[in-house]
Amino acid sequence: MREYKMRRGEHLEDRIPDMKATVEEYFGPITGTEMYKNSELYVIGEPDNPVFDRIIAGRLEFSSKKDKLVVEFEERPTEELIEEGNIDAAQDAVATKNEFLLEATGRDAKSRRESMKRAVEDSDEPDLS
Repeated sequence: MREYKMRRGEHLEDRIPDMKATVEEYFGPITGTEMYKNSELYVIGEPDNPVFDRIIAGRLEFSSKKDKLVVEFEERPTEELIEEGNIDAAQDAVATKNEFLLEATGRDAKSRRESMKRAVEDSDEPDLS
C-alpha cells in the first residue's frame, strides 16, 4: 500500500468529500472493503480498465494529524495485455491513476515522486542523538 500526503494546508476531505463515489467514478464499482491500519478502504475487484486486476483505495484516518490517501494498484502482466490486445489500455490506466492522485493530493506526478524520495532519504539518515 502506498500512502500519499496532501499539499501543505490542504485536507483530503476538502479535496474529495465523497471518497466512495470518487473511487467508483475513476475505477469502477466497489466490490468490498478491506481494513488497513484501522481504516476501512474500498476494494474494486473488477476495475473498468483491463490493466488493473484489483484496486484498493481510501482514506487513512488519524485522530491527531491530517488524513492520508492510501492506494494499491494491482496490475496484470504486460504479456497478458499484449496477448489480449489491451496494450492501449495501459496509457489510459496511467492517465487515470495520475488524474485520481492529482485530484486527491493536489500534487502532480513529479511532486509526488520528489516527496516520496525525500521521505525515503529522511528515513535512511542515522540517528545522531
